[in-house]
Amino acid sequence: MKIWSTEHVFSYPWETVIKAAMRKYPNPMNPNVVGVDVLDRSLDAGGRLHSHRLLSTEWGLPGIVRAILGTNYTQTYVKEHSIVDPEEKKMELYSTNITLTNLISVDERLLYRPHPDNPEVTVLTQEAIITVKGVSLSSYLEGMMARRMSANAVKDCSSTALPASHLINQRGFSASSQDPLQLVLPPRCAES
Repeated sequence: MKIWSTEHVFSYPWETVIKAAMRKYPNPMNPNVVGVDVLDRSLDAGGRLHSHRLLSTEWGLPGIVRAILGTNYTQTYVKEHSIVDPEEKKMELYSTNITLTNLISVDERLLYRPHPDNPEVTVLTQEAIITVKGVSLSSYLEGMMARRMSANAVKDCSSTALPASHLINQRGFSASSQDPLQLVLPPRCAES
């Protein structure tokens, strides 16, 4: 088992970062995520937005890793559950793979919050537990997966920052003047 974590600070308010984070895939900066399907989206009694999504991913695993794992299958699916709490200004996201679970499990948690000293910037804390099962060299593979997650975290931050900067530059957009729930809902959902 390998535990991996990182932290990133976005130079944008929480509302803007959340809107961008919900729209970051698919994105050419991180081509591993090839599709996103929203399975369910609802508001609870406390006004928190719950989203369940299915992410389709394609991993270009090196030949030696495919040989160790005993598979050429590189397309995987990830279930993702997020909770956006506009009162606490907090978004928590949990994801786990649902394919190749007999070989590997990756359980990830992301937390977006305003910076405690500067509400105009947002802190992302990202953690993952990586477990390779039933193969020799599992420590090596877990370390390799952690390094790949680090590289992808940089891409994901760029994937979020790019839409965030675009949102800021849109004419008439002001994150603080909008309802945070409207920011995370796609336009067709926000109007209903």
